[in-house]
Amino acid sequence: NQYHHQGFPIDCQRIEIMTNRAGAVLRSFGSRLTRTKHIPKGDLTTNLRRCLNTFDITMIGVGHMIGAGIFVTTGEVMRNLAGPSTTLSYIISGLAALLSALCYAEFGARYPKAGSAYTYAYVGCGEIWAFIIGWNIILEHVLSAAAVGRTFAGYLDDLFNLAVRDWTVEHARPWPWNTVSLPNTSANVSMEICVDAEDASMLSDRSLIGYYPDFISVAVIVFSALFVGLGSKAASNFNSVFSLANLVVIVGVVGYGITFANFENWNNFMPCGINGVLAGASKCFFAYVGFDGLATAGEEAKNPTTTIPRATYYSMAIVTTCYVLMSGTLSLMLPYYQLPTTSVYSAVFIKLGAPHWISLVIAIGALLGILTSLVGSLFCMPRAVFAMAEDGLLFGWWARVNPWTKTPLNATITFTILTALIAMSFDLDALVDFLSIGTILAYSIVAAALIILRYRPHPEEFNPAVMDQGGKIRHNIPFLSERLALMKPGNSILYTLLVMIVAFAGIGLLISTHFFKTPFGIALMIMLSIISIGCVLFLEAHQQNSMDLDYKVFLVPYLPSVSLLINILMITQLTLMTWIRLFVWMAIGFSIYLIYGLRHSKEEINWRQKRRDLAEKNLSGAKDGDNYWRVTDISMVDTPPRQYKDAWSEANSINTKIGGDRLSDGETMSEVRF
Repeated sequence: NQYHHQGFPIDCQRIEIMTNRAGAVLRSFGSRLTRTKHIPKGDLTTNLRRCLNTFDITMIGVGHMIGAGIFVTTGEVMRNLAGPSTTLSYIISGLAALLSALCYAEFGARYPKAGSAYTYAYVGCGEIWAFIIGWNIILEHVLSAAAVGRTFAGYLDDLFNLAVRDWTVEHARPWPWNTVSLPNTSANVSMEICVDAEDASMLSDRSLIGYYPDFISVAVIVFSALFVGLGSKAASNFNSVFSLANLVVIVGVVGYGITFANFENWNNFMPCGINGVLAGASKCFFAYVGFDGLATAGEEAKNPTTTIPRATYYSMAIVTTCYVLMSGTLSLMLPYYQLPTTSVYSAVFIKLGAPHWISLVIAIGALLGILTSLVGSLFCMPRAVFAMAEDGLLFGWWARVNPWTKTPLNATITFTILTALIAMSFDLDALVDFLSIGTILAYSIVAAALIILRYRPHPEEFNPAVMDQGGKIRHNIPFLSERLALMKPGNSILYTLLVMIVAFAGIGLLISTHFFKTPFGIALMIMLSIISIGCVLFLEAHQQNSMDLDYKVFLVPYLPSVSLLINILMITQLTLMTWIRLFVWMAIGFSIYLIYGLRHSKEEINWRQKRRDLAEKNLSGAKDGDNYWRVTDISMVDTPPRQYKDAWSEANSINTKIGGDRLSDGETMSEVRF
């Protein structure tokens, strides 16, 4: 057991024990990070009130997606990127968004819980991935609500010829540390407002801190939060009324605008070619961000297994139709190269001789769209916090549900205050990409989680004697079955998915760096494409689980794989600064998780209780002097029962000695001789 090295004795057995113990600790820590949450099929229990029907949830999706951007983004894309083919850009981006929305819809039918992508990642990918997504979703909703609040203030200020801004600067004064001069347009306008070239350059040089405190945005955020805090039905009714009013304005703009149509404006339908269409689609994709709010409402839907999928289809159809009609009408009214840079619809109508009151109607429509978008963000935000707090990953105070309103009122109040402070103090133009990366990461993990769950043996059906359970190779492919017979069902799916994601990321990097234009880049692109296709076909060769659901995504794994590819391609187009900001935000999140969430997680508490109960059960049968012990994974039991302390020490040493051979949950315990 010992030998001497340079005169010092080395205890080999002790080193082996320490190595095994360190390995056991690392394996245990890794298993805690990747543990998944099990939600029984058909579990509709909740502390929230189930009061929303299909119409309510559809309007939540429509209101969250159709904001002021429909009056702004369309003109910007048409003027600078795609021309009249902006209609195609909206159709392409709508189809791409629909792929992600379908994945959300199946998860909403499977697990009708608050939390949206966070809950889905917890069930499909593991706790650490769930925390990453949940932490980013919270930031997404907070910054989105703050940005929309500033946008509302900017539109309202424009209606009064910047009187609000001038009064605030005169009486409240600018922030003392901000020395940047105001541009000639409203300083409150967020990333959705287009400005002229001179003002745009000035805005790009500004810091993250706004020029002056924006009290109007604070007021509108608090006002909207009151409806959200009063209950889901009150918030839904508020959202539905303003969403319908916004749709009426859109129909009016399209109906009146088509009377000015000139089809000669479509003679050069794709002035920038297919590249312009795709570039426009990339920008238009973010006009559809917000459909995840449908899934967030799953825990308050009356019949979520059918309501969520239907509301997803209805809202996506309504929103896509609105975007296509609005863009098509605008492109027929005026040549794309003559479009103004600000207030594009109002300016075009006035230029064509329409009465001036039309600009007021469009401004009202934009304000209504902003309010519905703001309510959508404020509705989703506390429910994401509630889901994480209820699972123990965030502070439990935020998981308390008000007994009267049946809403997470504590989370609503806390994060409304945070949102209002950010809206009052910060200029959010520089954070557009930051919002984008969190959203796309959530979409990507949901698509991956759907593939994993489809091919993972369901806990209720797992039986080694059953041959057609999920995760195994199909019977008609025997040569693969023989090679993968020793692999646990579902593991080959996970490894294949990882390879496919790496291949997709490689393709995205080749495109973003333009390296694919070189001979070596072309060869690498072909190789990665073949690997990607092979991974999808390998996934298809596996048996899906037989879990019966009211709604399932069709063409799995093809549709989720295409969704994953599109999302990863967009992620690779983001700037380095965006990734740096993400890493800073995630560093804060990981600190909270490691200090608080890891130990207070409900899965952690249940895990420790199972180990404690199992250890007590096994150690109660141990006798002094026995050469045989029933050994289980008790190394993580902090405090053994007093009467079994000696036996616990012995069994713990056996666990250390046998290392990775220790038993896991659900396996038959065997006797170990020592």
